[in-house]
Amino acid sequence: MTSTATAQPTRTTSTALPSYPSLALLILRLALGAILIAHGAQKVFFYGFAGTGASFAQMGVPMAEIAGPLVGIVELVGGLAIAAGIGTRIASVLVAIDMIVAAVLVHLPNGIFIADGGFELTLILAAAAIALALAGAGRFSLDSVISSRR
Repeated sequence: MTSTATAQPTRTTSTALPSYPSLALLILRLALGAILIAHGAQKVFFYGFAGTGASFAQMGVPMAEIAGPLVGIVELVGGLAIAAGIGTRIASVLVAIDMIVAAVLVHLPNGIFIADGGFELTLILAAAAIALALAGAGRFSLDSVISSRR
């Protein structure tokens, strides 16, 4: 009779923390959504479409009368969609385009710091939107509820 020794897995101690990607995506969506809702609401309800268009014209944005209201709507509706996690990838792509255009047309010449009118806010908002466009909304979202019912 021969005996065969079975290899036992090596036990290692790990200090790695558990991963919670859906919770991380929820936190990212809520933070990005809140910032976008605030900025979009400011453009739509406080300055109004005419005021936002005039402000964009002063900054040298092409077709400011169209771009101003469009940006306000993208930020407000996109922020609501992202926070709720519905149409997240589409809303995130639109927001990323909005932020990249804002960075290039308005903020880039002022350097990075927001206090100087720089691009740091538009950069981080674009990066967050791109991350959501790539990753999706996660489990804690209306997108997930809708896809699980199909």
